[in-house]
Amino acid sequence: MLPRALSPSGILLVDKPVGPTSFDIVAAVRRRTGARTGHAGTLDPFASGLLLLLSGAATRLQGRFVGLDKRYRTEIDLSRTTTTGDREGEVVDEHEPLADLEAALDELRGEVELPIPAASAVKIGGRRAYELHRQGVAVEMPVRRSTVHELRLEGYEDGVVELDLLVSSGTYVRAIADALGGHCVSLRRTEIGPFRVEEADEERIIPVEDALARLA
Repeated sequence: MLPRALSPSGILLVDKPVGPTSFDIVAAVRRRTGARTGHAGTLDPFASGLLLLLSGAATRLQGRFVGLDKRYRTEIDLSRTTTTGDREGEVVDEHEPLADLEAALDELRGEVELPIPAASAVKIGGRRAYELHRQGVAVEMPVRRSTVHELRLEGYEDGVVELDLLVSSGTYVRAIADALGGHCVSLRRTEIGPFRVEEADEERIIPVEDALARLA
């Protein structure tokens, strides 16, 4: 019999609501199951959608799931930028939305290099960027290369654009919003690799063999 911390073992799909942190969700699942629990990528508190959690012995397989492509649905206010790239930051600049949105979107398809948002968990000099940001410390954020596999315009009204994106792991949608001269007012993750938010049920543990088979 496996030690309790390693059982139950498997993958959990959770639909995170707006508000709690990803670590709040992980902690709640850990308390409920008594098992070691990890994740394959976090979401900001203001974002909702799919979290892929690993339970028990499955936490050893985190590397198999962390690098999966991810799909998001987002609304971006193109009339103002903020310090965080989302609605929780302070307004930096107000302006007229882009005159040629389609051309701007086309520039963001394929391989792109964008600065990592200041309010992120990336470490700068050994400290989390968001900690420095909260303290008002200005730092030059590194640029990250990522791939935007799909970028679809789903709607546009009163300066707010709705986009559907399929991106490589590690892509910051907030950085894409900033590149468009705006900020995210909503963000929802709908897919991680072959897993969809419609499947989310934190009471159901997907056996490791079944989850790995879907990655083939």
